[in-house]
Amino acid sequence: MHIRGDHAELVVEGRLDVRSAADARTVLHTAVDDGAGDLVLDLTGLDSWDATGLGVIMGAHRRAGRCGRRLVLRGVPTQMQRLLVATRLHRILAIEGGIAAESLPRV
Repeated sequence: MHIRGDHAELVVEGRLDVRSAADARTVLHTAVDDGAGDLVLDLTGLDSWDATGLGVIMGAHRRAGRCGRRLVLRGVPTQMQRLLVATRLHRILAIEGGIAAESLPRV
């Protein structure tokens, strides 16, 4: 997993899983703490995430809220959109462009 960017926008690439969770958490928390306004998390290059990775995203979302900020997900891959809809997290997280659950292809 690789994260690049600053306190306003981060680009996440690779896998966000149990092996990369600690590093990702550190980078996300630092970005939340050091910035102001929306923090955009661009997931276009994200290959996959597991429950631990999703937990890191939710933790950053909660931390951003406590800091008066908003975590905004951009470019959420279709596979991960399905997971957000299945867990109903698409109703909690700010997702650029939103997710239309009925438009997701069924597998």
